[in-house]
Amino acid sequence: MPNSLFTGCAVALITPFKDDIIDFPALDHLVDFQLENGSDGIVACGTTGEPSTMTDSEWESVVARVIDRVNGRVPVIAGTGGNNTLEIVDKARRAKALGAAAQLCVTPYYNKTTQAGLIAHYTAIAEDGALPVIAYNVPSRTGLNMLPETLNALADHPNIIAMKEASGNMAQIMEMIRLCGDRIDFYSGSDELTVPMMLMGGKGVISVAANIAPRLMRDMTHLPFPEAAALNRNALPLINALFSEVNPIPVKAAAAMIGLCANEVRLPLVPLSKSNEQKLSIEMQKAGLIC
Repeated sequence: MPNSLFTGCAVALITPFKDDIIDFPALDHLVDFQLENGSDGIVACGTTGEPSTMTDSEWESVVARVIDRVNGRVPVIAGTGGNNTLEIVDKARRAKALGAAAQLCVTPYYNKTTQAGLIAHYTAIAEDGALPVIAYNVPSRTGLNMLPETLNALADHPNIIAMKEASGNMAQIMEMIRLCGDRIDFYSGSDELTVPMMLMGGKGVISVAANIAPRLMRDMTHLPFPEAAALNRNALPLINALFSEVNPIPVKAAAAMIGLCANEVRLPLVPLSKSNEQKLSIEMQKAGLIC
């Protein structure tokens, strides 16, 4: 069995912008908020952090700032994923030099690949050995689904340590866990399926909702099953509101409502529609996050 990088909840951290510039004081505040509320890990520049609209130097500066602010208290996972294998390897080397504990690497998108290509892609990244790899399957975004047999073929590599699974297909997730056993860890990439996936053997969640409700998501992954299941059920309306439009549009709006950062995303994303903002505000009130 691998030594788990973390058990519980790691936040997929948003990147705060102000007048189209990275707001580093707000980023520090976001990190502090997570640590104060017991988050078990932090992902810097994952999908929720909008790295696809950052320059290379901005990506590095955000990863470096988060690592510096965390100061070893929890693992920091750098988002390195993309559709250029050589670029991912380079980012992983730089993230390691900065002090990252691991890398989150989404399946290639747009140019995509075959299942054989996925094996070659992840093997090349893992063979470089710069950082342990958490593979990330989110076909709704990438248009490419990693099959259980493909992950099974990768699971023996010592540098491929985990899978963040966000297909939403519980039958597929169960088959992945059945095939891979305890060779790698599994984390839910879907907040709404946190407890069901842990019941199947997952170690926790890499969470969007934790940006605004870190204690809720941590409790969901640490409390005994009956209490955790109740939290997961009761959180569904809030989670659904946080995904009413393309992530991270709603969670940025939510973070602004509780004073964590400005409600600013980068094009091609645009701010949350007024109607969905109103619905989100209602669910946040019900959850006790705002008055």
